This record gives sequence, structure tokens and C-alpha cells, in this order.
Amino acid sequence: MTLKQYQMYVGGEWVDAVDGGRFDSFNPATGEVWASFPAAAVVDVDRAVKAAHQAFTNPQWRGLSPTQRGQLLARLAEVCRENTDHLAELETLDNGKLLRETRGQAAFLPDFLNYFAGLADKVQGDVLPVNKSNMFCYTKRQALGVVAAIIPWNSPLYLTVIKLGPALATGNTIVLKPSEHASATLLELARLSEQVGFPPGVINVVTGFGKPTGDALTKHPLVRRVAFTGGVAGAKQVVVNSSENLSKVSLELGGKSPNIIFADADLESAVNGVVAGIFAASGQSCVAGSRVIVQESIYEAFLAKLIARAKTIKIGLPTDADSEMGPIATETQINAIEGFVHRAQQQGAKLCFGGARVRVEFGGWYFPPTIFACDHQDYEIFQEEIFGPVVSVLPFASEADAIDVANNSKYGLAAGIWTKNLARAHRVADAVVSGIVWVNTYRAVSPMASIGGFNASGYGREGGIEALNEYTETKTVWINISDETMPDPFIMR
Repeated sequence: MTLKQYQMYVGGEWVDAVDGGRFDSFNPATGEVWASFPAAAVVDVDRAVKAAHQAFTNPQWRGLSPTQRGQLLARLAEVCRENTDHLAELETLDNGKLLRETRGQAAFLPDFLNYFAGLADKVQGDVLPVNKSNMFCYTKRQALGVVAAIIPWNSPLYLTVIKLGPALATGNTIVLKPSEHASATLLELARLSEQVGFPPGVINVVTGFGKPTGDALTKHPLVRRVAFTGGVAGAKQVVVNSSENLSKVSLELGGKSPNIIFADADLESAVNGVVAGIFAASGQSCVAGSRVIVQESIYEAFLAKLIARAKTIKIGLPTDADSEMGPIATETQINAIEGFVHRAQQQGAKLCFGGARVRVEFGGWYFPPTIFACDHQDYEIFQEEIFGPVVSVLPFASEADAIDVANNSKYGLAAGIWTKNLARAHRVADAVVSGIVWVNTYRAVSPMASIGGFNASGYGREGGIEALNEYTETKTVWINISDETMPDPFIMR
């Protein structure tokens, strides 16, 4: 196959890296190189940020009314809708996710863009009832400036629009840096934005590695906001870098999410929920429900049902309509998963199903659904994020025990609760330390609902109306409405 040669999108132009540097991207389904991308150096990042800053101050963008900005986002939503199949196919080629999943994600991109398009002219301040009768005081929300958005490889389009939507709706400009493992769809999104008519420099895409590309972007002095989705190690570096520009930062990181199954749960639904939480997307999801905590009285029955269901999951090419699990996105990642599985067995966790790489005739990196039965929660595999289709199942005795186990984690991104007892659902949802809680469902998303975590899962929120505050600052305006001469200037008014 012909190697696809991509360029970056900077200041409304398609450009290569100044020094000509490039890197290859692999198709996870076959392990073959399929595309080449520019490797942005510091000078390329500087050019992109300056282009975004110039666009932010340019009346072409800054002079647009909030309604006009919303109309541009709405047009982008429509163009995305017209290109749903193309975007889905490109994302599957790039990161190996099932085509049925990338189609689903591409199909709801317009919903997120339209949501923020509608909010663009709903960003409001307040009139403050200050205790000074001769003053009129109000607040307004104001755009920050240049936003740096760091996007991971597992769901690039979705994780881009939940940043790009509120950033542009509130009047900022943006520089996107995709993962070196999945850069194509963000460049295609930039191409679609060209068709819509966004002014040059409002949307920019630089491709490359964490160092130097991501480093240079997150510490650039003109960057006022960093939106990062990725791992804890990368997040720590972002925080260090942000100390150089004092930018506002949000971190949407990983998790070790608990799925709590009570004895009164609908077992079939709970099994399906666990499968959705850990085997969908081959477990490569920040909200993966990788800790399954099951009440003792149904533990054996539930585990048997989960194993039986895992045995039926079809592994195959992500483009095949009947495939239920595709490849792991990178060779590095599948090697890491194998390491976790090997150490878990050495430590004494019981391997119930899976555990060994799947060899297929078309190449690629495939790992089966893998289930461990755990007799305690101190196993590495029960505590550390794996980012693969590996689940640990542990029994619990009481509701209090379930909550204790669920909260015995450095993470706090998502949780699932399975019960028919409404009072218990509310109690446990309130007690679990988690930014997202699903009850009798899993992996549900909506433009109106924010996502984000506690503790090592990061801070800040994406999605929902809360996101608007993440991309704006409050300005307080005081107006003296008195005709009297200003009194003693040495006394605070």
C-alpha cells in the first residue's frame, strides 16, 4: 500500500516540519506502516502558537459575535456529520478500534459540537448587589487566549471535540497536539474546519512526540490554557511545564474504575455492563471498569457467567462487521499488558480465562479478554491501570466492604453500581470517590454531562456547561455612578 504523507496545519496553511523531520504510524490491525507525519520541533510549535495568538487578537475572529462563533461550530458539526463514515474509517485505520465503535463516536461528534455551538451566546456574567450605593458592579466571562490541547490515541476525535467545542465557543484559539500513534483524524478535522471558514490560526494541529513537541507546546509563554488527556506521568510533566507560563490546566487522566455488583442485580445486565466496561475498545479506555467487585453470595455464579461470555467474544479485524474486539493500538502497549498478566500469575492471582497474545494470520497486536479471580486487593493487577482487556474480580461481604474496596485506589475517574435497590444506589453513588458514577449501565456519555476525575485521575471537567468556565476567566467591572468628586485617594473605597 502507498504510504500516506501528511502535513501539519498551522496558521491556515499545510506545512512540513522546518527541519524536515518525520515519523511513521502503524496500522494496529496488521502491524504495517501506513502513514508518515511531520515531527514538529520547538520552532514549529512556536510558529503554531504564534499563529493562534495572532488569530486570537485578530478582528476576523475576535470581532465575531458569540452567535457567529456558534454558527461556525454548527457548520463544522454539519460537515462532520456528512463525513461520518470517512472519519470513522480513518480512525479505525489509525488506532485499531472497531469500525462499529468509531462509527458510533463519529456519529455523535456533531451532537457535542452543536451543544457548544448553542452555548456560545449563553455565556453570561452577573450584576453584583454590592454594598456601595454609588457603584454599579458586574462580572463577565472572558476568553483566555491560546489553548494547548494534548490528545491521546484511544479516542482522538471524541477527546478533541470536547476540548475544541468549549474553547472556540468562548472565543479562544487552539493548538492541537495528537498522539504520535494516532494523528490522522485531527488533521482531517482541521481540513474540514477549512471548508467551514474558520479564520486562519483559530485551529492549528502540530504532530510529533511528547518531547520536544508536547513539551514546547505546554510551556510556551503565549499558551494560557492546557487541556491534557493522557497518563499520570505525562500529566506531571504538564504541571511542571505550566509553571513556566502559569497557564490554566485541566487533566483528564486514567483510572482503575470499580464495577460493583450487588446480589440483587440483574446478572445478565451486570455481565454485559462488565463486558462493556473492560472488553469494549479492547480495554483501552480511561473509564475501563477493570476492578469488578461482586457480593459473595453471587460471586461464583457471576464469575462463571462472565467467563462464559468472554469465551464467545470474537476477536478479528476491526473492519469486520462481526468482530467484537480488535487489536491493541501499539506494540509497546501489548507488551505492557503481557507484563501485567505475567506478574499477576507470579503473585498468585488466579487466571480464569485468556492471558496470552492472540496470533492472527494478518499480523497486528491482539490480546484476548482476560479474567483474573482475586482473593485480596493488594495484587498489582488490581491496583494499577493496565489499559487493556484485563479484569480482576474480587468478592465482598457487605455494602460497607464494597465501598471500602472501591475507594481503596489512588484513582477516582468512574464507577459502576449494579443493584435494583434505589436507596442503595444513591447511598453508594454518594460514597464512592469518583467523578462519574453509572448505575445499572456503563460507558454512557452525553454533551450535557461533564467528565473528569478525583485524585490521580486528574482535575477539571470536560463536557457539559461546566466546561465553559474551564475556558474563561471572570472579569469584575466597577462603575462609579455618582457625580461627586472622588474622596480621599488614600482610603480604599
